[in-house]
Amino acid sequence: MKESAARTPPKPAVLSLAQLLTEQPAAPPPGWIEPGLLPPQGILFVGGEPKVGKSLLVANLALALAAGQARAGFRIPAARRVLVCQFELPTPQFVGRLAAMRRSVGAAADQNLFVDTRAIGHLLSAPQGLSHFLHAARQAAAEVIVLDPLYSTHDQDENDTRSMAALCQSLLRLRDASSAALIVVHHVRKSIGRDEIGSAFRGSSALHAVGDSYLLLTRPSTHLQATVELRFQFRYAAPPEPRLLQLDSQTLCFSAAGLAPSKTAVTRKKVEQEQVTKALTDLGQQARYNQLRQQVMDETACSKLTAQLAIAEACRQGSIVQADGQYRLPL
Repeated sequence: MKESAARTPPKPAVLSLAQLLTEQPAAPPPGWIEPGLLPPQGILFVGGEPKVGKSLLVANLALALAAGQARAGFRIPAARRVLVCQFELPTPQFVGRLAAMRRSVGAAADQNLFVDTRAIGHLLSAPQGLSHFLHAARQAAAEVIVLDPLYSTHDQDENDTRSMAALCQSLLRLRDASSAALIVVHHVRKSIGRDEIGSAFRGSSALHAVGDSYLLLTRPSTHLQATVELRFQFRYAAPPEPRLLQLDSQTLCFSAAGLAPSKTAVTRKKVEQEQVTKALTDLGQQARYNQLRQQVMDETACSKLTAQLAIAEACRQGSIVQADGQYRLPL
C-alpha cells in the first residue's frame, strides 16, 4: 500500500489551454542554427544540383554545430552533439575532409562530432536499417543527425508519392525516437525555376509534409565572385534573403560573401549597342554568336540573358550584322 501511495500519478493526456500555457517558456528557445535554419528537433532539407557543394556545406555546418561556433554567416547559439551518416566517401577520405575544415575551429568539435562508420548498406526504409541508425544515435547521444544523401538510405521510387510518404514517416520515426534534429541532403529535379525552393526537391509533395526548413544551393551568375548562392524556405517563419558564399579550396570552409542581388537589380542592368560593337571589335570585328555573347558578358559583367538581348537589339538597330553564322560590323 505504501509503495502504491508513493507513486506519482500519471500526467493527464488531455490538458486545457490554461494548463498548456503555464508550461510554455517565457520566450521560444533559439534555433540550433540561426536565423531559423534548424529548429530544435526540426528537419532541414539541403539540396542542389550535382557537384554544387551540398555535402561540403553540410559538413561545415556539422562541424560548426559540434564546436558551437558561427560559420558562413549562420549563428550557432550552443554546441551540439552531431552524428554524421554519410554514404558517398570512404571513412578515411571523409575524415581527411573534416581534418582540413577542423583547422578553423581547433579541437572545439572533437568530442561532439561523431561519424557512423558503418552507415553504408543500411536502409532507413527497412526496420533493421532504422534500428541501426537509432542505435548509432543513442551511442552518440546525438542532438543532430546528418543523412547525406537521402537516396542512399532507401530503395523507394522517388517519383511515387506513396513511396516517398512512407520514407518520410521513417524520417519522422528516427527524429521522434532519437529526439534529434535532422539535416537531410537531397537532390533536386532536373529542371527547376528561379523561384522554386522546397518544390525543387525530388518527391517534394511528400517532403513538404515533414520538412521544417529548406536550403537550396545554386550556382550564382558568372559575374559574381562567389561559389554558391543560398535560397531558403521556412515552414514557421519568414526566410532570410538569399545570400552568397565563397569556398576556400584549401580549408574547404565556406565564408559569407554578402547578399545575392535581387531579381529586380539583375534585370535593371542594360548593355548599350556601343558596348556590343566594342566587344565585336575586340574580337577582330567578326565572331560567332557564342564568342560574341561571352565577350559581351566578360566586358560588361552582365548575365547571359542580358548579353543575348543586347546582341539581338544591336542586330535590329543595324549596329552589327549577322550572316552565315558570323556576326560582323556593317560595311
